[in-house]
Amino acid sequence: MIVKICGIKNKEAASTAAKAGADLIGFVFAGGKRQITPEDAAEIAETLPSSVQKVGVFVNETPEKMQEIAELVGLDFIQLHGDEPHEVAESLPYKIIKAFPVHPERLKDIQGYPCDYYLLDSPFGKNRGGNGTTFDWNLTEKLSLDPSKILLAGGLSQENVTEAIKLVMPAGVDVSSGVETNGVKDLTKIKRFTETVRSTGKDETIDNIYNA
Repeated sequence: MIVKICGIKNKEAASTAAKAGADLIGFVFAGGKRQITPEDAAEIAETLPSSVQKVGVFVNETPEKMQEIAELVGLDFIQLHGDEPHEVAESLPYKIIKAFPVHPERLKDIQGYPCDYYLLDSPFGKNRGGNGTTFDWNLTEKLSLDPSKILLAGGLSQENVTEAIKLVMPAGVDVSSGVETNGVKDLTKIKRFTETVRSTGKDETIDNIYNA
């Protein structure tokens, strides 16, 4: 089971996530309380082991800017969390995670989108993602998506991730606010969340990410 810890802003949280066994670490380059500068992300990225892949989260950014930041930070994935058309994903020479809010009006766009993983998230609130709210996981059954390409997000925490995994059976899970206390990454919650996923999830390994 792939574990992605998103919204990382300091070396301590990044190190804790890596040591706990996270596969992906997300840096948010879009506006919001978890936004990080490319320079700070690059500094954190240099401290990570090669087993941990780096994801840059963007919202309606230009392909040129995303590539510039990706090269500076050394990103492995670009996560498109806005209204990016197919052409944007196809123009980027990186593995792509495309976020979709699980809302009937948005899901019509999901089939055939050129990405390595579909990130199924809660409907957007004030910010696109990281709002700490879940959605009806039963809706995923109607999407006819390959489970090996699904990353589940939206209000996940140590308390509910086991139920979510058993119901959706995704390739991996993505957490941000669920491992925070008062809006700051909580090192104990990062460890416990990752341990819970590892004890629950199916046998998905980092090799699947490299070969996606």
